[in-house]
Amino acid sequence: MSQDKTALVVGASGISGSNLSTLLIANQWKTYGLSRSPRSDIKGLIPVAADLLDTASLTDALKDIRPSHVFFTTWMKHDTEAENIRINSALIRNLLQVLSPYQSVRHVSLVTGLKHYLGPFDAYVKSGVLPVTPVNEEHPRLTLDNFYYAQEDELYAAAERDGFTWNIHRPHTVIGKAIGNAMNLGTTLAVYASICKRENLPFIWPGSAAQWNGISDVTDARILAEQLLWAATTPGAHNEAFNVTNGDVFRWSTLWYQIADWFGIAAQGFNETMRPLDGRLSAYSSIWKDIAAEHALIQPDMNKLTSAWHTDLDLGRPIEVMTDMSKSRKAGFTGYKSTRDSFFELFEQLRQERIIP
Repeated sequence: MSQDKTALVVGASGISGSNLSTLLIANQWKTYGLSRSPRSDIKGLIPVAADLLDTASLTDALKDIRPSHVFFTTWMKHDTEAENIRINSALIRNLLQVLSPYQSVRHVSLVTGLKHYLGPFDAYVKSGVLPVTPVNEEHPRLTLDNFYYAQEDELYAAAERDGFTWNIHRPHTVIGKAIGNAMNLGTTLAVYASICKRENLPFIWPGSAAQWNGISDVTDARILAEQLLWAATTPGAHNEAFNVTNGDVFRWSTLWYQIADWFGIAAQGFNETMRPLDGRLSAYSSIWKDIAAEHALIQPDMNKLTSAWHTDLDLGRPIEVMTDMSKSRKAGFTGYKSTRDSFFELFEQLRQERIIP
């Protein structure tokens, strides 16, 4: 196997990292998957257990690994943006400092997201000036603290020090399978719909009028993986930031009813007020345990499957949000996925793997 096709996927247990690992292995890359609790269900993935905040354990875990490419797909959520900046910048800084003496790294890819344009969690779409949509890579940074900016700055500094090339990837909401992921809109909606079906409840839209009526897009985890591999192996795409979405647009006012139809339940759309999912869903945790027992599901703890707070954040935006893919298209990336297929294929996978009934 070529030495320049050795990947270290940081966050290999998450939605983005697991799909990327699968794609890399299919393309004959030697692939290491680093996380605190490494996955063992991806055939060909070499697990690496390490804590990115513990440089001693990180040094030991990586002492015999010489990656040519690093794909950074993880982050840690904290209560304030100041803490998000402190911790998440340290994750990247520690990793690249530990790898630096070996001088094996030729390229580093960093996955961030649209909060680059919309603002951090504690000031989300509240900067005083709402972004012009579609958002594109030419938009300047907001005048707000943002851990994505801190991550980028760590990447730029390490690239200058060690001489590797880089890419930054900014997906919209990522749709794909993962258990225990902090931001998982697709699985959250699948669990909610499954509860609605069992309890004969309406599938209630939780978000804003702007999101209900406006145009939106999302990012299938497999499309993100394709763009990560494409950019890392295309010299003309190096040292650039790229938005990445499925390539289509949709309205939640249509897709919400299509999701309800897939589950065979009745839906309620926007009714002049937001009805956040977080509080409502948490009340159904005991019902989910009953559903899991009845159907022999693999995860009876609803909190390990859902992230209603993040779903509310996405669906409650006061503006429509869509993403300009022109820069990526001009550079040669042609990946595309139907958003309806993204959701329905995810639901089918969750059902086949006994995550939902």
